[in-house]
This record gives sequence, C-alpha cells and structure tokens, in this order.
Amino acid sequence: MNHSQDSSHSTDRPKDYLAFHLGAEQYGIDLLRVQEIRSYDRPTRLVQMPEWVKGVIDLRGRIVPIVDLRIKLGFSEVVYNDFTVVIVLNIGNTMVGAVVDSVADVVALESGRVKPSPQLESQSEHGTAFVEGIADVEGRMLILMGIVASLGRDGLGAEPQVQSLETT
Repeated sequence: MNHSQDSSHSTDRPKDYLAFHLGAEQYGIDLLRVQEIRSYDRPTRLVQMPEWVKGVIDLRGRIVPIVDLRIKLGFSEVVYNDFTVVIVLNIGNTMVGAVVDSVADVVALESGRVKPSPQLESQSEHGTAFVEGIADVEGRMLILMGIVASLGRDGLGAEPQVQSLETT
C-alpha cells in the first residue's frame, strides 16, 4: 500500500499567513511573499500614477513602488501614524511595498480552515476578486488576500517609470 496516496495519512501542512489590519478588518497574505516589514516613510512621488501608488523608495539599490492598499481597496479613511507600516512583498521578479494600518501576527492555517470567498456577480478590483479565502481565527475573520491578483503586474497598472531630474 502506498502511504503517500492514503488520505488517512495526509500531511496537510499548515500555510503561514502574515495578518495585518486595513481599517477595522484583518487581512492575511502568504508569508512566503513577505520580504520585510518597514516603518512608513514618505516615498518619492511619481507623476501620472494612480492615487494609490504613493511613489517609490530605494531599497538597498532597488527601486520599489509603494502602494497604499487602503486607497486601492476604496477605504474612506486613510491615516498615517506610528503604526502604519510597509510590507515589502516579492511578486514574481518584482518587489512591491504595500502600506497597511498595522501588522498583527503570523497565523498558520490548514487548508480545511480556509473557506472560499463569496462569488458575486460583479467582481471588480474593489470587489472580492482578490480574496483567496476567508478563515475564522479565534473568533475573528481573516480575509486571505491574493496579493498577485491585487498587486501583480496588471494590478499596478502602468509600470512606474523613474526619470532622472539631473541638471546639466
């Protein structure tokens, strides 16, 4: 008998998520996508970018676009304070910084604890299209975000172009 195919001996390893706050809700992203967590510093603003692209930072020689998830997802109140952080994410070969209200903790979830997101008629970028699933964690709802769907190449819209403003 092959034990690797025996469902009674399944090794459903938990997947780790970084839980963070956006407004009153808690979201989670795949911990393997997280490069680092930084305090929020005002990025260098780029022209002709959507309001939710706050600008870019130089992270050890790499230019990283900074996206405010609160603005991108349509939150009405966006406050920058001492708890505001940037989660630097690795999306394919691209690094993107996501501004969030605060980081909560790391949560390990078995796949059986994750429920599918509701399917709505219209799933726009501000709808549930970016939601991979929802989990109940100690009485609180954790919305699991598909960061590639929300911030991947298409999610950023135009590729940020950094132009030199050198004087000659």
